[in-house]
Amino acid sequence: MPITPTPHEDVPRRFRGPFARWPRAADTVLVLALYFMAAFMADGPGDAITIRPLGDVPILVLLVCAVASPALFWRRRAPLRVLGLTLVCWAALVGSDTQLGCVSIIALYAAGRYSSADWQGAVGVVVATGLVGLDGLDDPGPWWQEPAFGGLFMAGAWYAGRRIQLRRARTVERRREHTAESRRIVMEERARIARELHDVVAHRVSLMTVQASGARAVAAQDPQAALHAMTAVEEAGRQALDELRHLLGVLRPEAGHDGLGPQPSLAELPRLIEQLRGAGVVVQLAMDLPSAEISARTDLFAYRIIQEALTNVLKHAGPGTQAEVSLRTGHNGMVIEVRDDGRGSTVAARPDADGGHSGGHGIVGMRERALLLGGSLDAGPRVGGGFQVAAHLPFGGKPG
Repeated sequence: MPITPTPHEDVPRRFRGPFARWPRAADTVLVLALYFMAAFMADGPGDAITIRPLGDVPILVLLVCAVASPALFWRRRAPLRVLGLTLVCWAALVGSDTQLGCVSIIALYAAGRYSSADWQGAVGVVVATGLVGLDGLDDPGPWWQEPAFGGLFMAGAWYAGRRIQLRRARTVERRREHTAESRRIVMEERARIARELHDVVAHRVSLMTVQASGARAVAAQDPQAALHAMTAVEEAGRQALDELRHLLGVLRPEAGHDGLGPQPSLAELPRLIEQLRGAGVVVQLAMDLPSAEISARTDLFAYRIIQEALTNVLKHAGPGTQAEVSLRTGHNGMVIEVRDDGRGSTVAARPDADGGHSGGHGIVGMRERALLLGGSLDAGPRVGGGFQVAAHLPFGGKPG
């Protein structure tokens, strides 16, 4: 099932350069610029760079540069082949006062970024360093100066591309692990929900058994009372079947039998809020709901959502926080709102407001419960500080 990110996961938009926005246009500009540099720019007196007229450029230089520079169009799909081709072209023009080293630098960067073969890229660095040394034999400086500094540039270009590739690979791996962890949390939460629904169904069946036994006991003396009892059995049976269909729709791995027992409901909210107040959170409760229309699983899920939201208030905002819990009738369902001002003293450990481990998984678990009922849940920071959780749960509790 799709994993919905929470509002806390505010990821800034990644910067996209021209090669990401307009790859073909940017590659064309790059190839033309490198072709001009390789064919027409030459070393002048001292450290000056001169531009040669077209008539002074040998035909062989024009042809070889016309092969090496456009090859960069394919540097992403075949980086090692493009690197080999540019090095061969450079070797063919060694000593001809061309700037094919610039083309090779781009090819080395592409080999580091887009190729998975480490040793071939390293061989390319060594070959490029040798070509730099051959090109610099006629320089007046020390013989080692050109290969040393040129080798640093070549190795730096390849290493920069390699680092970007490794960083992106780690990013993809972290996203994959995050997705797997989110799915694991959802599976555990649904397993817990399935156990809770199992208890609800078991309660309905037990009620049917008791009512049927009572109807049988009074059938002979009071047929009307027996009829009423059997009507109650029929209604409980319909509700149990409805809950059972929902339970069977929650196909989850077999879970342990820990935490079984009577399940809480909205009737226990005052006790939960008193526990939160005892922990230092000032909680105000406003509840206006037609309890007769609320199904058992909706009642349970609403309590769990409020419990988890208040636990998060105590965990993230700490004692001294002002919180408000509101339950009211909305469009064909109940609307739950839990708000806090975020002005408490933050605590490091997670206290348990219910006296035991709640077993939830934060916003992921709350949203999962709402979605299983066909509802929705939004959570995020409030304007001016604090946090808010808002959920809509249909009274019918039909799965989404």
